[in-house]
Amino acid sequence: MHRPTRPTPARGARRLGVLTAVAFAALLTTAGPAAAHTEVEADGARALGQYVELTFTAESESASAGISELEVILPQGLTPKDITYEEGPKGWKLAPTGRGYTVSGPKLAVGEDAEYVVTVRQLPDTEELVFKTLQTYSDGQVDRWIELEEEADEHGHGHGHPAPRLKLEPAAPGAKPVSPGPAQESATTTASPSAGAAGTGEPTQRSARPAADSAEGDDGMPLAVPLGIGASVLALGGGAWWLRTRRGGTA
Repeated sequence: MHRPTRPTPARGARRLGVLTAVAFAALLTTAGPAAAHTEVEADGARALGQYVELTFTAESESASAGISELEVILPQGLTPKDITYEEGPKGWKLAPTGRGYTVSGPKLAVGEDAEYVVTVRQLPDTEELVFKTLQTYSDGQVDRWIELEEEADEHGHGHGHPAPRLKLEPAAPGAKPVSPGPAQESATTTASPSAGAAGTGEPTQRSARPAADSAEGDDGMPLAVPLGIGASVLALGGGAWWLRTRRGGTA
């Protein structure tokens, strides 16, 4: 009677290895290339919404260094004065820049994602906000999450460095832009000039001349000068009259 041949342990191990490799290859083909992202989220965010909390998450891509700084370029309609830092990694702080702000501090552990929360005083009246982000590691490496459109491969899987996006719902009925805050008002308010005598808004000019010159005439000449000239003319005239009278008497 013929008995079936049992597979040897070595043959079974080889068969198991082949199946594992095939399964792993299929997994890679299905999942596509993995890519980290920097994202922004907000519950129920809508245009012209006030005091809205935004949560930013920056995934780590480095295998040898930790994230140490995130720089955000604010979209149109937002300024650093509209942003209030709420919480983030231990020791991290927010600092305004000319185009947005940075959140930085002690480097995070290798592979640790950076997450922080800010409050926006009021969201702009738009459909979507794009927060371009520069992610810096402790070794100086920089991931530039600034692309406006995420690329996709032939399988439809996204990759590249897309900028974080936040879609906004339409503004609530009756919602209006709020007036500038105290910090903005103090920054934009300038000292008004003193009112002039004619109400023109030009500052009144004070005379820099000493009090002793207050007796000057309209042409700027001291009054003593014309008085002295007049006295001299009178004296010359009187002398001429006296000489003429004396000659007439002698004749």
